[in-house]
Amino acid sequence: MKLAATGLLFFMMVVFFAARAFEPRYPWLAYVKAFAEAAMVGGLADWFAVTALFRHPLGLPIPHTAIIPRNKDRIGQALANFLKENFLIAPVVARRMRNIDLAGATGRFLRAPEGEGGRIRAGASRLIGDVFEGLDDERLGGIVKSAVSTRLRQMEVSPLLGHALSSAIDENRHVPMLEAAIRWMARALDANEPLIREMVHKKANWVLKLAALDTKLADAIIDGLRKLTLEMSTDPDHPVRIKVQEALVQLAQDLQSKPETRAKVEEWKNDLLANKSVSVWLDALWQKGRAGIIEATRNPDAALAGKLGEVLRTMGTTLESDPRIRKAINQFARRAVAGMAASYGGSIVKLVSETIRGWDARTITARLESAVGRDLQYIRINGTLVGGLVGLVLHVLDTF
Repeated sequence: MKLAATGLLFFMMVVFFAARAFEPRYPWLAYVKAFAEAAMVGGLADWFAVTALFRHPLGLPIPHTAIIPRNKDRIGQALANFLKENFLIAPVVARRMRNIDLAGATGRFLRAPEGEGGRIRAGASRLIGDVFEGLDDERLGGIVKSAVSTRLRQMEVSPLLGHALSSAIDENRHVPMLEAAIRWMARALDANEPLIREMVHKKANWVLKLAALDTKLADAIIDGLRKLTLEMSTDPDHPVRIKVQEALVQLAQDLQSKPETRAKVEEWKNDLLANKSVSVWLDALWQKGRAGIIEATRNPDAALAGKLGEVLRTMGTTLESDPRIRKAINQFARRAVAGMAASYGGSIVKLVSETIRGWDARTITARLESAVGRDLQYIRINGTLVGGLVGLVLHVLDTF
């Protein structure tokens, strides 16, 4: 485009000198000469204006030339402020996101993640798998175990256990556990019957042993325990079961409100976390979880075809069909992005302005000229042609 604009200028110069030379013989060439003369003036003026934006024309330090290199810092700041005021302030972001249905789009993707979504899912899965395989396993595992252990140490588990036990009792979810404990007691009694008989025999005095009453006493104890476990398993209102339930209710209350119980539970928790077996268990848990994540990321379609896929598709259907959830998620996303703009908009503006300030004058000149230079050369061409037409009109008016 530079060649075209400059070539047109030189062509007008040739036309001017040719018309000037042959004007005495052909008077009508005065109109051509007037057009070419004004075209040269217009082309030279626009060449000066376009060149003055990026550099000094002919290398001469003419005032108010090389405008962009001299003002690159101010231009960078103005561009950064433009971005901030039009894109990176909370009200503008919230207004622009008002018509974006993020929850609906997420729901459609989760419900039927084919096509472009499939490629996105495959790429994201591959990236996650590469990250988990590339990171130092020992160091990352140590970080995960340390984070879990630290979080457990900081968290007071006693109120959580108390609340969980209280909820289980309110919903009768403790009954299967209680019945399982009764069955375990019955099996333990059968398995340890010889041990009970031996204990009774050892504790009995010589009179009981002489009369063989120790055997009858052992039979009575074992039969009584068997009868107790049988009655407890068949009678929901058995006094012992009621006493156990009352004890569980009291334990749930103590776990939530009694300082001594809470302190004791915290002591047990800390002793448990200090045990090496727990560290080994956490390490095994991490290794199993890491292997599962890598396996799932290597075949995301298989992972999504199972229970996880069903859950995600159900979530997608819910997001699409429930307007209240969709509205709540969109509102949350809008507030989150607006909050990010409010928190980090200034940092982004600073990054833009400092990046442009860090460019040298030649770099920013070349980049801007590459972006808009083609249109600027059209200005030179238009200036040449429009200048010629204006010169022709003025010559006509002067002649008549």
